[in-house]
Amino acid sequence: MPARFTDLLGGKSAAVFLGGSGSGKSEIAINFAIGLKNETGGKVHFFDMDQTKPLFRSRDVAGQITEAGVAFHANTAESVEDVPAVPAGVAEALREPGSFVILDIGGNERGARMIGQYHAYLNGDGCRVFFVVNPYCAWSGDFESIAGSIEKISKASRIARVQIISNPNFGMETTADDVAEGHIWLRDILGGRFDISFVCAMEHLCGALSTRIEDVLVPIRRYIRYPWQDASD
Repeated sequence: MPARFTDLLGGKSAAVFLGGSGSGKSEIAINFAIGLKNETGGKVHFFDMDQTKPLFRSRDVAGQITEAGVAFHANTAESVEDVPAVPAGVAEALREPGSFVILDIGGNERGARMIGQYHAYLNGDGCRVFFVVNPYCAWSGDFESIAGSIEKISKASRIARVQIISNPNFGMETTADDVAEGHIWLRDILGGRFDISFVCAMEHLCGALSTRIEDVLVPIRRYIRYPWQDASD
């Protein structure tokens, strides 16, 4: 049986997703938000707070997120460069009884610094902070690179602890072998020095991976697409 997103939160009501470009952070955050909405029927807030400029961001599919019943929040300023300002309503959403809050944050210090003002809550019992790692990315291929990124964002955001999400992939061309071998590689890289909460893989690969992944395996549905891809890809 696929893992429930409520179970992955461990009874908590908020989750922060950090990770570098190419890690799959935003896709996983979107799946969490929509999954929580489908499982609970309750109020789910999604805050796009990514201050980097990758090829795509969660705000590019805001319509799909809203159609799924999730309250979407992002800066409304139209600019080529991202505006380093926190979307309105974060503090209120974090305090709202019975609601879930998903924060999609850029993986560098600039993005992490934005959430430092909420560190008391994010370090508390109601929140989990995830750092998404794709070991196939050049900046995530060794322990020093991963640990260095985590140290920088932890200092910038004043977050005390993070948990790793293993997300080995090559985009649309990813195979089950890529996921299985990449996850083993990441476990070897980390050497038990960081906990891996779960492994993500695209839905169509999970059947072949069910007997190959010992850790919790989470199916991910694709929402974000490259401009040249259509809905059938």
